[in-house]
Amino acid sequence: MTNERRVLVHPDKHALAASVAARFLTKMVDILDDLETESANVVLTGGSVGILALEAVHASPACESLDWSRVHFWWGDERWVPKTDADRNELQAREALLNHIPVPEANIHPFPASDEVESLDDAAGIYAGELAAHAPEGARQPRFDITFLGVGPDGHIASLFPDAPGIREIEATVVAVRNSPKPPPERLSLTRPVLNASERIWLVLAGADKASALGLALAGASYNEVPVAGIKGRKRTVFFIDKDAAAEVPSALIAPSY
Repeated sequence: MTNERRVLVHPDKHALAASVAARFLTKMVDILDDLETESANVVLTGGSVGILALEAVHASPACESLDWSRVHFWWGDERWVPKTDADRNELQAREALLNHIPVPEANIHPFPASDEVESLDDAAGIYAGELAAHAPEGARQPRFDITFLGVGPDGHIASLFPDAPGIREIEATVVAVRNSPKPPPERLSLTRPVLNASERIWLVLAGADKASALGLALAGASYNEVPVAGIKGRKRTVFFIDKDAAAEVPSALIAPSY
């Protein structure tokens, strides 16, 4: 089993999104063709580039060829806002892709919303229970085949921020995040051990404001200070980035030209 990090540089965020979509659909066909795999689990992210990638999946002609009834969707994090709030990662993902594909509603696993559950802690417990209910024997979460993550200018991933308790959590599968440095202040997030249990982690990011954090992460920074530095999938970790975000990436890590 390989375990490597690759950086794929694209001319701009639109080319990046198209590349992610094409690779995602191809890889999902491979995963579902595996006779040992009854269904696949995908973790979605929010953010402008992550949602752009989902729109590109929907726009691809290959989208119709995938058996979406065998795919389960999860989220890496969510904002603690009402169900219909435009800030919800779930709502954005539904509008970009999920509402347009024949995926059973039972296969969609969103975090609870603030108008569905009494407290943030209750919501974290409910999602931890949902993860456990779909986990293989002996595990605390499903076998995540592909996990999408965005990266903030400060290097945060999901809702795990620098020097915050969430990035250091190793026991829980889900954390309630309060006083987030990025609004809204209350959030829910998968923890680093859960993310790193994913078979493949695909990070999608664009813009010059991400270059410093990405460069530090790939150069070996502490994940407490630059959370993305602590993210690595079991089989593979791929950074899909644009030219602006690549400014400080060590050249040895950049894959052959897109």
